Amino acid sequence: MNVGIIGVGLMGHGIARNVLKRGGFKLWFLEHPGNQPTDELLELGATPCSTTAAVAAATDLMILCVTGSPQVEAVLTEPDGVLSAMRAGTVVVDCSTSLPGSTERMAALVAEAGGFFLDAPMTRTAQHAHEGTLNLLVGGTAEALLKAQPVLDSFTADVRHVGGTGTGHRLKLLHNYVSIGFISLLAEAAAEAENGGVDPKIFVDVLASGGGGGVALDRMAPFLTEQDRNSLPFALSNAQKDIDYYRAMASEAGSGCRIADGVSDAISHGLSVAEQAGEAETILPELARLLRRNDNSR
Repeated sequence: MNVGIIGVGLMGHGIARNVLKRGGFKLWFLEHPGNQPTDELLELGATPCSTTAAVAAATDLMILCVTGSPQVEAVLTEPDGVLSAMRAGTVVVDCSTSLPGSTERMAALVAEAGGFFLDAPMTRTAQHAHEGTLNLLVGGTAEALLKAQPVLDSFTADVRHVGGTGTGHRLKLLHNYVSIGFISLLAEAAAEAENGGVDPKIFVDVLASGGGGGVALDRMAPFLTEQDRNSLPFALSNAQKDIDYYRAMASEAGSGCRIADGVSDAISHGLSVAEQAGEAETILPELARLLRRNDNSR
């Protein structure tokens, strides 16, 4: 199977290297300014393409690893997009974090063009992507998953079929809401702890030995205690996008999202503080620092 990928960013680069290195598949990728350095991929035999259509024309399985629904829709439907050149029987695997409603519309277009669509958002981190141990939440048909499985196995530790089209993205938004919500709560507590003169290491130790322990604290602790940004290099802007996607999904379903509204407000405030300070590429753990500068005392 020939594999294509659109989006060789922080997560997509890890996927691409393992498709080549662990899976032994041939790989085509889109040249794009947002890509991570592709020297390793080229050394492993990957083929760069100047258009999305060129990637689609060469491959049997397309992996999309872009920012969100607008980018997925553009990659698929723009004049030189995937649908303009996709082979019949191609499997499109969307590893992005997208809105379920958009996913369902895009899946229908892919099916009309003779292809298969899987929404397969990732959980875990960029380090896991590099190691080839991501987890996928897959929505779509069992037939499509069976076709894609050999490729998915090359960059994952666990592939979970969670339901029909859109279910993968719905669960990813639920997952990210809970995860980002936990981390945002920890960030605000850490900001108050530091403002009150509490030693960050003692703060982490007390939480870890009690009800505040867990994965969120484990990922936040290196930043809180050592200012280490590598344990959770997740952009604060992406956190805002994911929370607001969750809120849109909840609103469409008629669900309450009062806590999600508060998380969105806290992240929005952090982004505003960072922007005013001229800080670029702010990551989610830095919310702990940004919430210390709270002139409005909200």
